[in-house]
Amino acid sequence: MSLYRIYPLKTGTIIVDQGAYVTRGIGLGREMEIPGTAWYVTDGRRKIMVDVGMCHTELADWHHKGSRQEPGEAVHEQLQARGVDPAEIELVILTHLHWDHCHNLDKFTKARFVVHSRELAFARDPIPPYYKSYEHTRLGKTPPFAAIPLETLEGEAEILPGLTVFPTPGHSPGHQSVAVATEGGIHVITGDAVFSYANLVPANDYQPFTVMGRFVNIVESWRSMEEIVRRGKVILPGHDLRTMDHPVYPAGTGN
Repeated sequence: MSLYRIYPLKTGTIIVDQGAYVTRGIGLGREMEIPGTAWYVTDGRRKIMVDVGMCHTELADWHHKGSRQEPGEAVHEQLQARGVDPAEIELVILTHLHWDHCHNLDKFTKARFVVHSRELAFARDPIPPYYKSYEHTRLGKTPPFAAIPLETLEGEAEILPGLTVFPTPGHSPGHQSVAVATEGGIHVITGDAVFSYANLVPANDYQPFTVMGRFVNIVESWRSMEEIVRRGKVILPGHDLRTMDHPVYPAGTGN
């Protein structure tokens, strides 16, 4: 089985209401900055992305006022700064198709693109409250995935040796997370099934999690967190700046 290293990439900053997005009902009205995160995964031979991050500042500001992408933060620029040509990426796994996870897909000219079938169906025909999340054409936008040849999954699959995609719906209808085999054990890249390490803190003596604020189905979201915790020795949330404390995972393995 292949063992991988995982590199977190900060592709910008999103301004959100903490209680509405990160910790349900806790911190309502409190403005919070969260990273738009992408993940570069490699075993030294294969080059893979899990999510590819967010867009340029003008469009990010349309989504959430004050959100921004600094020069050099776009995913392809982040990779190039690490000596990786985006054209070398062979596989892009998309946890879901919200705007802050799938911009600049066109930079990965030789990659396969994998998403859950349920997610793609909803992204193409969402209910009105989610038009903006998917940059839907009804708002005069073109979704970043519109011209991309997406392959779809129905459920759990080992995409490559040591790299397993599994369903984690709740935040979005067809959300999926990725279990990555490393020398430090299984690391789960959660996407937005876990927004923040704060979601893994018990809410009280009978709730082992603090629910996130943004979901389409709270029951599925809860079950997905249970599954992530069951599988992962290390959990890597989708929007927590503390994931950037280590340049590579497993932590301490160097570059």
